[in-house]
Amino acid sequence: MRVYLTHGFLFLLTFFSSTLAGVIWLNKDPLELSNFYLGLPFSLSILAILATHEFGHYFAARYYRVEVTLPYFIPFPPFPLVESIPFLFNPFGTMGAIIRMRSPLRSKKELFDIGIAGPLAGLVVTLGILIYGFVTLPPVDYLFSIHPEYLTHPPAPEGGFAFGTSIIFYSLSQLFNHHAFIPPMTEIYHYPLLCAGWFGLFVTALNLIPVGQLDGGHIMYALVGPTMQVRIAWTFFILLVISGLLGLLPLLVPGANWGSIGWLVWAAILYFIIKLRHPVVSDDVPLSPNRRMLGWFTFVLFILIFPPVPFYD
Repeated sequence: MRVYLTHGFLFLLTFFSSTLAGVIWLNKDPLELSNFYLGLPFSLSILAILATHEFGHYFAARYYRVEVTLPYFIPFPPFPLVESIPFLFNPFGTMGAIIRMRSPLRSKKELFDIGIAGPLAGLVVTLGILIYGFVTLPPVDYLFSIHPEYLTHPPAPEGGFAFGTSIIFYSLSQLFNHHAFIPPMTEIYHYPLLCAGWFGLFVTALNLIPVGQLDGGHIMYALVGPTMQVRIAWTFFILLVISGLLGLLPLLVPGANWGSIGWLVWAAILYFIIKLRHPVVSDDVPLSPNRRMLGWFTFVLFILIFPPVPFYD
């Protein structure tokens, strides 16, 4: 019973913190109780994405009779804990969710199916939220209601905080470009469904990096085995470090946006916490052709949803 209370308590905290984040994205006071409902479209969308992802893993694990926990949602205050330390800031109100498997996996087939179920399930919901968000975009007056100053002083075409884009996000924005006003990436976070959808793509992309015990690491290990998985993991780790170092270029070349310092942080997490090498699964039976095809298709999706520079400022 205590375990279920823990899951429920963390879920409620995450609901609360992500709803406050949704209020903040709309430039409203999160401490004003009457504004709380304004954050619900954002928080409910994010929780739907995270829950679908984790329950994809959960039900796949239960199918193979693997002992697994319910999802642990991870809340995070959507405002700086310490003003001078930017790493203690998460504007989405959550660090995601995780499940824990309590029994070993017996085969690559189990590893593959459990690993791939989460990102594919979460991606379906994410794309649904994004498409619905683009279809139901309000007119430009909505943006003026948040930024009335734009009526007299339009924002500069570039500059300021912005989300980076991915191939899929950009393609969807272009697909609906003739049907509605499409906000620029410097304003996309004011639109709850687009912001939540962007977050869903980003989180799924992070999980699909083929490293260690990330979902992508599980899938890649099942596809190519331990030796090649380590080589691929090191390749992606080095690319992340290079991208992180390129993120330092604006200090030398103002206006250069060729990388993101945040990738250095993520690379450190992968190396020291998640680890690059996937644990050995004592099974040499290769995956079926259909699973191999699905696995490689998933990494094509990874390329399509991955934002090389997640944030600009």
